[in-house]
Amino acid sequence: MTHKIIFDTDPGIDDAMALLFIAASPALDLLAITTIFGNSDIDTTTRNALYLKQRFNLAAPVFKGTDKPLTRPRNPSPTFVHGENGLGDVELTGLIPAQPEAKPAHQAIIDLARKHPGEVTLVAVGPLTNLALALKADPQVATLLKGVVIMGGAFGIAGKPGNVTPVAEANIWNDPEAADLVFTAPWNLTAVSLDVTTQVVMSPAYMDALEASAGPAGVFLNAISKPYAAFYGGRDGIEGCCVHDAAAVAFVIDPALFETRRGSVRVVTEGIALGQTCLKAEGELFGPSAWDDQPIQAVTVAVNEAGLLALYAQTMKVGA
Repeated sequence: MTHKIIFDTDPGIDDAMALLFIAASPALDLLAITTIFGNSDIDTTTRNALYLKQRFNLAAPVFKGTDKPLTRPRNPSPTFVHGENGLGDVELTGLIPAQPEAKPAHQAIIDLARKHPGEVTLVAVGPLTNLALALKADPQVATLLKGVVIMGGAFGIAGKPGNVTPVAEANIWNDPEAADLVFTAPWNLTAVSLDVTTQVVMSPAYMDALEASAGPAGVFLNAISKPYAAFYGGRDGIEGCCVHDAAAVAFVIDPALFETRRGSVRVVTEGIALGQTCLKAEGELFGPSAWDDQPIQAVTVAVNEAGLLALYAQTMKVGA
């Protein structure tokens, strides 16, 4: 079965890993790449998406997204994680100047959902502002998409409860108002959260093997992974780098690799817990609360690490 997908992304080292995973997978049909601020400013993330499209001969068009959150100022780019150029500061050789499509990202999402009703999965691995703008412009988009899979959130069930604050994951924290709107929209949403993405680590040996087996993409991914791994080693003592965004792609390809918990999710939009994702598990009984009468979504709580790493390596292998 082939899944039509839109990839909403802020490239980003792990975004590049996810995008090339999509491109290599026979199970996925990439309809469009939509960009968003986050790991870098919108001009840089859009340039990086165009660079990856050109360098690796991707057919999907690139649509530029919004440059700021719905209601608040944009947070500074995490250059200490992804580098000044967003791709680990590796030299972007052979860059050909190019422009994204004229249509804004949120409108591209709406139009593709209407063109292929019930067929498109939106995979979002950055702040969720483009998705929120699509909902605001055309609320029916929530019923037209087959599903939404995000890399975002942290629920304190496993792994780290936050990566930018003790309780908040970066994509949600970068636009909590948009995230709350997205979690409470009536679409079929799965959050691939830090609870599982921090459990899947690509070691230096894994990346070396990827370089040897995955052709030019493997060489590029190993190069950009090195500063990413250095960050994780210095902050968390991890030997290698967490998969993060590619885990959301893996969920689309093989959801059996994951265990999920269902319930309504709200996002904290003020105070010291800004950006925290809070799950009320389906069936739990409380007094009246902000979780009442909200859509039931899914959040990941466990993952088959070996299976996910094997899926990625086999998909990326040249000639597989």
